[in-house]
Amino acid sequence: MMLNGVKVLSFTHFMQGPSAVQMLADLGADVIKIERPEGAYERFWSGMDTYNNGVSIFFLLANRNQKSLAIDLRAKEGIEVIYKMIKDTDVVVENYRPGAMERLGLGFEKLKEINPKIVYCSCSGFGPDGPYVKKPGQDLLLQSLSGLMSLSGRKNDPPTPVGTAVVDQHGAVIAAFGIVSALFNRERTGEGCKVESNLLNSALDLQRESLAYFLNKGEIWDRSDTGLASRFHQSPYGVYKTKNGFLTVSNTPIEKLAAILESEALSHFTSKDQMRKRDEIDKIFSDIMTTRTTEDWEKFFTENDVWYAPVNDYDDVVKDAQVKWNKMVVTTHHPDAGDVTLIDQPLRFNGKAPKQKLHQPAIGEQSVEILKQYGYSDKVINEMIEKRIIVSNERKKNTK
Repeated sequence: MMLNGVKVLSFTHFMQGPSAVQMLADLGADVIKIERPEGAYERFWSGMDTYNNGVSIFFLLANRNQKSLAIDLRAKEGIEVIYKMIKDTDVVVENYRPGAMERLGLGFEKLKEINPKIVYCSCSGFGPDGPYVKKPGQDLLLQSLSGLMSLSGRKNDPPTPVGTAVVDQHGAVIAAFGIVSALFNRERTGEGCKVESNLLNSALDLQRESLAYFLNKGEIWDRSDTGLASRFHQSPYGVYKTKNGFLTVSNTPIEKLAAILESEALSHFTSKDQMRKRDEIDKIFSDIMTTRTTEDWEKFFTENDVWYAPVNDYDDVVKDAQVKWNKMVVTTHHPDAGDVTLIDQPLRFNGKAPKQKLHQPAIGEQSVEILKQYGYSDKVINEMIEKRIIVSNERKKNTK
């Protein structure tokens, strides 16, 4: 794979950091998850209390293709292990609170002294400094602070959050992109780099289009009380009620709509009006949409080349023909959790998705294996286990 031979130490927990690291691991990087002896946070929390045989699905969704070294970083011996590993490590990724890695002696400047070529990525809520540096950085909070919640919903609805961790995941993608870019630059220059990805910048980047209009026009239109889905698009553009459900319609010239719908009311408007008079047009279009069933509209819009999509719930999504064709939903076997169904790596290389090589590890599953690779004797390793500096949960066989 593309990142074979790249060694990564992951000091990450929650969502943003582990998801970024998993992208690297999926592409072949040798990733070691450095976690506390009792295990990382995501092992003990899961949305909807979703556990397979006691194993957190939240942990499983972002920790595949990685090894686990469970080690006490508060102990001098634990830090010395990390210093030894850093010498031949390519990438460090961390999403502790700003300043925490420095207090442990694992900040960028210290690790750069040991390995000048290190690529060091910090994932945070707001960045390494500034007035909000001590505030909690979490997806929902950043959706609120960044203005993202103000974009969705109808005019009289309260601010409406996106119902999934979109800021976390986008921050993870930005972090992974930054790491790969820094590695590419190192190949050319021989120099390491500090990469910084934070959730505030991620949330603003998600709004690159809408914020650009606001910054240059000085305003952004109010949310609509009809079907309009954005505060800057023309009508129709949104989710519309039909006789028996809902349908999403996008970007069709008003002249074409007036003709195929045989609508006298719409015939009075031009394409230029679709922006300036979008609310008026949308009210007319919304009323027309309620006259037929969803199925009738789907057939009609297909025949007339109008952009539309069904409003799917998750039952529909997993049955969707293109989702199945893309093979984005995969079931793998985990030695503790059993069969687990998750979303696959989204990238394809020469038409194929990267194969999973390692299951999500138990706490410290590879602790002994890793320390042996760095020259530690059985005697020293056993002493570390006895002192709880490391935790070992070796399996007889590593299931792939």
